[in-house]
Amino acid sequence: MASQSYDGILLGMGNPLLDISAVVDDEFLQKYDIKLNNAILAEDKHKSMYDEMTNKFNVEYIAGGATQNSIKVAQWMLQKPGATSYMGCIGKDKYGEEMKKNSTAAGVNVHYYEDENTPTGTCAVCVVGGERSLVANLAAANCYKSEHLKRPENWALVEKAKYYYIAGFFLTVSPDSIQLVAEHAAANNKVFTMNLSAPFICEFFRDPQEKALPYVDIVFGNETEARTFSKVHGWETDNVEEIAKKICEWPKVTAKKRIAVITQGADPVCVAEDGKVQLFPVILLPKEKLVDTNGAGDAFVGGFLSQLVQEKPISECVRAGCYAANVIIQRSGCTYPEKPDFQ
Repeated sequence: MASQSYDGILLGMGNPLLDISAVVDDEFLQKYDIKLNNAILAEDKHKSMYDEMTNKFNVEYIAGGATQNSIKVAQWMLQKPGATSYMGCIGKDKYGEEMKKNSTAAGVNVHYYEDENTPTGTCAVCVVGGERSLVANLAAANCYKSEHLKRPENWALVEKAKYYYIAGFFLTVSPDSIQLVAEHAAANNKVFTMNLSAPFICEFFRDPQEKALPYVDIVFGNETEARTFSKVHGWETDNVEEIAKKICEWPKVTAKKRIAVITQGADPVCVAEDGKVQLFPVILLPKEKLVDTNGAGDAFVGGFLSQLVQEKPISECVRAGCYAANVIIQRSGCTYPEKPDFQ
């Protein structure tokens, strides 16, 4: 493919959050009722934890948010400036400026909606023994409006893209924006992808999730999310392969067959397509090389999408996803070296 045809080929929309990442202790997790390997929205009881983390532990600030992470990793893997675009809402503050600087430096064409009255969203990343738990305080990220999407300069990004990725987290913010992009993708034979993202999305945002699903060509998720999805829909199975097949069978608005891609930590990636399941081994990492799992799932999606937009076979997409995840878990947060060495 000629390089200019990559311009703006992949568009992401989501909740841009500044990750406040730190290795914490079990006492801290218990105090704020935080479970490892989970992702939740901050409640009142969590409000003081952000300051406490900053004062008590050695914190790092990293531009994050699930979709933004994936888009940045796809951009890094592609090494073609401007191949990716991203929209979401930030505040007009120093965290927002930090985010803009960070994402632009990563080569992503960001079109943020800037909210005058609400601070930029943050996400506490609590790491214990390499495992992570996320507590997101959406703040400005929660203020995204479809009016921003409809502005000519932003809708132009939608029209230019051929692939779309939106994490399930955005269902809590702007389901109407998701619907607009999904309908455009379906009408123009483009590829629309989403992520289950977290058990709470499957449980408490079931309606918007079910409304978006018929448009989704590729569904990403991990084994916990897949099992929660199965439970919510009364499928009475915990078997990830069965669940992946059932997700593929969900009604669809276009003739394209849906693919379900479920990661299982150190166990093989499960890919269901057309009633068949394939398992792909991941790259195993010795425990002592694991820094933290924050961003591993996002990186997998980013690596996967970097090959998908090049029309590579699904096996190559998975291989790139596993490569990217393996790089990310050896570093703090969703960060990566200057260039990938993916062959």
